[in-house]
Amino acid sequence: MNLLSKSLTLLLLGGLLVNCAQMPNKIEPQKPWQILFDGSSTEGWRGYNAESLPPGWSIQDSTLTFITERVKEEDYDYKGSKDIIYGAEEFDNFELYLEWKIPEAGNSGIFYHVQEDFPGIPEIAPEYQLIDDVNYTAFNDITDYNLRVGNTNNPSELQPTQKTGSDYAMYAAPENKKYNPVGEWNSSRIVYTPEKVTYYLNGEETISFVPDSDDWKQRRATSKWKDYPDYARFKKGYIGFQDHGSGLAFRNIKIRKR
Repeated sequence: MNLLSKSLTLLLLGGLLVNCAQMPNKIEPQKPWQILFDGSSTEGWRGYNAESLPPGWSIQDSTLTFITERVKEEDYDYKGSKDIIYGAEEFDNFELYLEWKIPEAGNSGIFYHVQEDFPGIPEIAPEYQLIDDVNYTAFNDITDYNLRVGNTNNPSELQPTQKTGSDYAMYAAPENKKYNPVGEWNSSRIVYTPEKVTYYLNGEETISFVPDSDDWKQRRATSKWKDYPDYARFKKGYIGFQDHGSGLAFRNIKIRKR
């Protein structure tokens, strides 16, 4: 091999080594989806602190549905809550996807890292808020509630962190989010890792935050959660849905571990 050929060979080998060094690490394939509700069975689902589904929850038209008369905020019996959980397995880091529908003035929420043996889910688990942003306060007077938890700015109206796609009482979804009106299906997705939590509504990101960061702690210290020492303490637990005095419907509920 002549000198020119040797030089070309060395150049090619050097370029190959550089390219290999610059190549990103191999991307691990995503884990498969695990179906939590397939439209035909409520296996795995039960009431919070209960052994079976509470009255009102059933399968209707292949959806996991809660049927009830609409109850005003001031008349809602929190002690008789019918919140439910997927109690077959606990999850720590995950991606959760589901579709949901609520009626006019409806209110619900998606919980994660739920643990039992507490009076209720909201005091311990973060909540992806589901609510009728437009009509809720036309039917419900939430003034006393907002004043009680320290929301003194326009307390008769929903606060930004109380609207759909928000991390309830912590991080507010944008006002211009992609939100389908009541009676129509919306999709939600939650991606949780210790480094970052992201909420999506109809395929678009609404919020992201770092759990237990300084910013997170400051928000907690100035919100209603300052009075709940176990709020978001658990980093593993069940997925749950909130009954808040209105009809609900869920479908295509699935999760995959991260």
